[in-house]
Amino acid sequence: MKDAGGLRVVMVTAGSEKEAAKVARALVDERLAACVNIVPGVRSIYRWQETIEDEREVLMVIKTGAASLDALEARVRELHSYDVPEIIAMPFDKGSGPYLEWLAESLGK
Repeated sequence: MKDAGGLRVVMVTAGSEKEAAKVARALVDERLAACVNIVPGVRSIYRWQETIEDEREVLMVIKTGAASLDALEARVRELHSYDVPEIIAMPFDKGSGPYLEWLAESLGK
């Protein structure tokens, strides 16, 4: 395993696979993300405007670099249909050397 340095995993939910694919393609095309996994079938229970909601969503698992986080957040907000999209970034410590190298190359680093 190799040190991941400034790489991040970002989770974003969307209301449909179509919307998730639109966001994912833009992020990868603009090199704000190296890869986006789209995971359908997520059930989210949450409070919104004092009502408990129970909705089906799609989860995007986005791999990016720390330097891209602000631009990635701005782009997600621009493309996303939600008033308050979930955007959660987490560092990761280690990963497969070849995979981490591919991530960095895909981000243009």
